[in-house]
Amino acid sequence: MPPDAELRANLHNEVHARPAARIRLPALVVYVAVLNEGVSRADELAHLQRLPNQQHLTLADLSGNFLRLRCANHTVKWERHSEFTRYSIVQPLPDHATLGHAEPELLSALHTPTEWLRDIPGQTMAAIKLVMLHGDPTEPAHTLDQARSWLGDHMLVASVMGNNGHSWAVTDFLLRPNGFERILVIAPPGTTETRAGRVSQRLLELETYRLMALRGLPVAKSLGSMLSATEQELADITAQIEQGTESDPELLHHLATLAARVEQATAHHAYRFSATQAYHSIVLQRIAELRERAIPGTQTIGEFMNRRLSPAMATVSATASRLASLSERITRATALLRTRVDIATETQNQQLLAQLTKGQALQLRLQSTVEGLSIAAISYYVVSLMLYVFKGLKAYGVPIHPEIAVALLLPLVLWSVWRSRQKIHEKLHQPDA
Repeated sequence: MPPDAELRANLHNEVHARPAARIRLPALVVYVAVLNEGVSRADELAHLQRLPNQQHLTLADLSGNFLRLRCANHTVKWERHSEFTRYSIVQPLPDHATLGHAEPELLSALHTPTEWLRDIPGQTMAAIKLVMLHGDPTEPAHTLDQARSWLGDHMLVASVMGNNGHSWAVTDFLLRPNGFERILVIAPPGTTETRAGRVSQRLLELETYRLMALRGLPVAKSLGSMLSATEQELADITAQIEQGTESDPELLHHLATLAARVEQATAHHAYRFSATQAYHSIVLQRIAELRERAIPGTQTIGEFMNRRLSPAMATVSATASRLASLSERITRATALLRTRVDIATETQNQQLLAQLTKGQALQLRLQSTVEGLSIAAISYYVVSLMLYVFKGLKAYGVPIHPEIAVALLLPLVLWSVWRSRQKIHEKLHQPDA
């Protein structure tokens, strides 16, 4: 075979990077997702080493962004993503938490110490107690009453999952005083471990990515007042450009200030808006993978998400579009004003050039006048020299009248000087060879 392309093995194994767990029902899954900004892998390694019999772990074990640790009677899964890290503890469900009990307490039965959960490095973004147990989906009313008693007397969101209705997912999306949400999955006996693992992964990822997508909403709301003020300032500047009430340099300075403000907001928040859209897409994908059907008397998870999440996502999308549109409008206003400044500058340059041309013409006429006077002056000096020559000849005995001789030669002198000047001009105006 030819040599492997760079990173071929890594790219190929990416499809197996985060395999779904195999969960045997009934099971308790305690899930915590924390923001990992400022948290290094070394910090997470030190925390994982606090688990029983895990002191042998090294940073190389965390290089693949996924690690499943098998303990005596439970498993701990660690997954690191770009913005958050997920910890999942899977263990058998305690007897007092089966279907039919009223709001059972779960953390006291956790095999992992609660101190270990509390000390997870990072800031909690999602915390879920997911219980998966056997039930009878063929009796919807009775099973729904049992789920309502288990979760508490709240408004339930429930779905039948799968084309063949292989299981139920029931939740109320409420945050309990201990910081956890609860999700209940009811599946018939015979549900395979791999199906249970896939269902748990989809539900946990659905809630995690929902919360991560909503991180863009406070940012969008915080930008509202700034965008409104900037849009009004831009409208005022555009009106001033049209009316010409302010000087162009002042308007350009004001536009540059607005552009810097918008670009700063774009640089700070563009990633968050893009990440929000990406997370929302994953939420929609996970909802589609559930292949939900409604249970009479309840909303499906997809319907609940559509009514509660979609407006928030629309707000984020509208704010991102508004920010981009404002940047383009400022660019167009700046280009318009620069065009006007360029036209004014060109007009000034033309006026200056016309004045310069007029001065050069005046200078040329003055030069011609001076040259005309110079012909008379040169001729005068030549005639004076000739007069001295003729006087010397007369004194020497030559029969000549100096004044008459000079008078006769004066036209020739004038013509000679004028002709010399013409030849100099002709030579100066000849093109270079």
